[in-house]
Amino acid sequence: MKLANLAGRPVLVRGDRALDIADASKGAIEARLEVLSDLSLHDELRALAERAAEADWKEFDPRDLSRVAKPYKAIGVALNYRAHAEESGLPVPEEPSVFAKFASSVVGPYDAIVVEPQYDKVDFEAELVVVMGRTGKNIPEADAWSYVAGVTAGQDISDRREQWRKPINQFTLPKSYDTFSPIGPFLVTVDEFEDPDDIEVAGWVDDLEVQRGRTSDLIFPVPALIAWLSKRVTFEPGDLIFTGTPAGCGVRRTPRLYLTEGKVLRTEVTGVGTMVNPVVAG
Repeated sequence: MKLANLAGRPVLVRGDRALDIADASKGAIEARLEVLSDLSLHDELRALAERAAEADWKEFDPRDLSRVAKPYKAIGVALNYRAHAEESGLPVPEEPSVFAKFASSVVGPYDAIVVEPQYDKVDFEAELVVVMGRTGKNIPEADAWSYVAGVTAGQDISDRREQWRKPINQFTLPKSYDTFSPIGPFLVTVDEFEDPDDIEVAGWVDDLEVQRGRTSDLIFPVPALIAWLSKRVTFEPGDLIFTGTPAGCGVRRTPRLYLTEGKVLRTEVTGVGTMVNPVVAG
């Protein structure tokens, strides 16, 4: 099942057509963004799609797609691809290293990324993003995927200068400026993937392919992340996990490549779709 936020309305998506959930349910399901990430409603949404008349599925403009979740919390995972650890010259971690991303940084799949001129080391990181679908604490690894509403594409944008400003490195603020966490374009349920632990993630800056990897290269796969994190925090529907980035982010390239006004960042997750985020000066 493919879900989306279409101009503020939760919809089901089939090809190039969308079904407005609130309208199709005659108001039984409210037109709230939270509907998309509520696993308790997903069976009802599937039934709604099956009984909807063909005329109820409307063509839509992809540019009207917005963020597929408004999280209470968003968690990022650092150094979670083996190839990224290798290019960084760092040992493979024994446990996840995580940071927060402010919910206010989350924007949609075609929204602009604002990089003001004084920020001259703003980096990109293409990622698979997990959207949690029900409340969970101490989730067993074997059950972890059953707590997931779906997955989407995302970018973990970072101000590297602020991240490495002395005397100590910091992660949360430099990765949480307004617009620094685009996600989308669709929320796709786990059953749509032949193997949800092996999904391709790729990214481009303008026409240059900068990243490509598969989640089978994750040091800590999604179920392991959910189990480890849920020992420490309680997950709620709509919470996001940015699962890490493949090799090729800007700071690890020669020469280094940063986001500046006029560039276009494109992010693709196979089975989900493609985000296109222009970079503007604000």
